Amino acid sequence: MTERIIKRYSDAFRRQVVAEYEAGIRITDLKKKYGIGGQTTIQRWIEKYAHRSLRHHLVRIQSAQEVDRIRELEGRVRELEQALGKVTLEKLALESTLEVFQELAEVDAKKNAVLSSSASGKKRSGQASA
Repeated sequence: MTERIIKRYSDAFRRQVVAEYEAGIRITDLKKKYGIGGQTTIQRWIEKYAHRSLRHHLVRIQSAQEVDRIRELEGRVRELEQALGKVTLEKLALESTLEVFQELAEVDAKKNAVLSSSASGKKRSGQASA
């Protein structure tokens, strides 16, 4: 004979789950989070404890100029993201080209490369005689 487990939830716990639902969390996510097994358990709690069983929805009231400005700015963001992607690819290509050049020429061609000891000695002696 298998024992059946019956869970009893406090009013505070039920109200907490309903508050999370009203904040935007889906019922399936709440069931997983708290291990609630019943098919209609949370729906019944919502009907009993929620404010008119409604979720809060954001309603934006905007003028036509505001909507146009938002569309314009979103378009500008897309353009800038594309430009950034292009510049990033160009940078990677240049870095790869520089690495290949350094390997083939066996030199350090970076802008801030440290001079070798023999090259720095020649430079100093040349400066001293001048």
